[in-house]
Amino acid sequence: MLKDDILSNIGKKIKEVRKNKGQNLQELAAQSNITAGLLSKIENFRAVPSLPVLLNISKALDVNMADLVEKVVSNRESSFLLVRKNEGSLEEREDSEGLTYESLIHQDISDVNFRVNIVRVKPNCYREPVATEAMELIYVISGSVTYGFEDQEVILEEGDTFYFDGSIPHSVKNNLEIQAVLFKVYLFELTK
Repeated sequence: MLKDDILSNIGKKIKEVRKNKGQNLQELAAQSNITAGLLSKIENFRAVPSLPVLLNISKALDVNMADLVEKVVSNRESSFLLVRKNEGSLEEREDSEGLTYESLIHQDISDVNFRVNIVRVKPNCYREPVATEAMELIYVISGSVTYGFEDQEVILEEGDTFYFDGSIPHSVKNNLEIQAVLFKVYLFELTK
């Protein structure tokens, strides 16, 4: 049976509670005894929080940890999942201006969290390097993008498939006058 990815939905819930309380990312991170970078990764679906980190965040937000996980799971009991066109949910990622992430699937399978997104990269867009705690697989549906890794660039064209270690900081650039569309899979190893 399939079940929703609880942990990645927690990032969305943390951001919602933080914003409702009027806290900025740096304030909550300092109160949680974690870095702003880690909190940003959690809120932007680039890292899965450990239990102690989640506990510190809930204390800093002055909410029960149960409130952070409440209503992040549906009661889907089917043996399959079908996502029809335009049924994905948009993910707000503050560290990726010019890129739109449409979440299609997120699922825990054994010790791996598996996320699937359609990513739309606006024309003439550049996103500064970020790192994730995931292996990443990209298939270019349309357009062209350039992924930058320290001293090297990889140009991806329509039909190309690219797999890499997302823990290496990487930038995304679209130099064209047309939007690029990517099919992107993240594979996060869940910590025990």
